[in-house]
Amino acid sequence: MIERPARTESGFGTGLRELLDRLPEDLVAPVFTHASWTERRSESYERLAFLGDSVLALAVTAYLYPRLEAERYGAGRLTKIRAQAVSGRSCKAVAERLGIPGRLGAAAPAGAGASVQSLIGTERVLASVIEAVIGACFLAFGYDETADAVVDAFTPEIDDALEHPVDFKSALQERLARQGALVTYDVVEEQGPPHDRRFEIRAAIGGVEVGRGSGRSKKDAEQEAAQAALESLEQ
Repeated sequence: MIERPARTESGFGTGLRELLDRLPEDLVAPVFTHASWTERRSESYERLAFLGDSVLALAVTAYLYPRLEAERYGAGRLTKIRAQAVSGRSCKAVAERLGIPGRLGAAAPAGAGASVQSLIGTERVLASVIEAVIGACFLAFGYDETADAVVDAFTPEIDDALEHPVDFKSALQERLARQGALVTYDVVEEQGPPHDRRFEIRAAIGGVEVGRGSGRSKKDAEQEAAQAALESLEQ
């Protein structure tokens, strides 16, 4: 386990909050613009979120890789830990610690109406905005400074993934059992030579796709698909 000085959860994220406060206005504006609030989708947070998603994954991966013993933490286990640490639920928790819902609500146009409060409380929106924050910080301040701030902000989620790993397939199965529903997993695509195979798998409920995942094994891809399904069901 990674040793760190004790801190309360509210003490994490200071660095990322400071970077956010230092962002130039031309980056702040799209970070807090939902696609439904602008006539030009390119002015929303979507592109920055796409960029930030990759920066987040790399920052957490680069942090974990040298600190976890290779004998105990193979590629499959590392993938699951990272997936849990940067999941939509984790991003939402970080967004709430940084006060993102309030900032997003304040940025809503006057004509947005009563839907604003429900919109800014959803996991998908808050996760996308925190990814957009990360993407904007990367553009403004570079990878190293942004990655340090990201790891600090996600420390509680990283620790939780290490100490309490989630089996997404079991969690999805338990949730659906309460509804009398079943999930199926189907291989959509296989790529690469036999020694370096990658699988893409879809999770479906009643024939309707609810999530996709990819991995070097079918088990890893199914876990990722199950995680995506859980996140889609929570929106």
